[in-house]
Amino acid sequence: MRDLENCALYEVIMERMNNMNTIYDFKETEMSGQEINLEDYQGKVVIIVNTASKCGLAPQLEALEGLYKKYHAQGLEVLGLPSNQFHQELSEDEETSDYCQRHYGVTFPMTKRVVINGEDEDPLFTYLKDSSGNGKIKWNFTKFLVGRDGKLIHRYAPVTKPEKMEEQIVEALK
Repeated sequence: MRDLENCALYEVIMERMNNMNTIYDFKETEMSGQEINLEDYQGKVVIIVNTASKCGLAPQLEALEGLYKKYHAQGLEVLGLPSNQFHQELSEDEETSDYCQRHYGVTFPMTKRVVINGEDEDPLFTYLKDSSGNGKIKWNFTKFLVGRDGKLIHRYAPVTKPEKMEEQIVEALK
């Protein structure tokens, strides 16, 4: 019976996933517990990034914050989704929030911890990975640039510095 329930649930989830065409179909939860409805980002250019505070790439948070401050008034949003999938995140969401603010000056929204690969992965990451055609996220700080239409423009590798995204961000903001 359990297999039938899981199969039926899987089919429902897959049907819903197939009907999702933009990031606007998703919701996340901010570290404060407040819901983030990505529908509120309609008409904005959005960078979505899986983060990890203890990762060697964490200084990218400062560069992402710089882009956020520089282009926010023109319509850029940055959304950080911490994940401990690679065992490099602090143990509590509150610690992560404080750490990111204190060490990197992060003011853009950060969500509660999410799973980015596997059975329990966050549906937003399933959508982004499917849209990019690149499959599994291999490390922290994989970045997704989404256009004003809510659709993926480009997926960036973890080692790609945020500054290297600037030209495409500026183009997307036009």
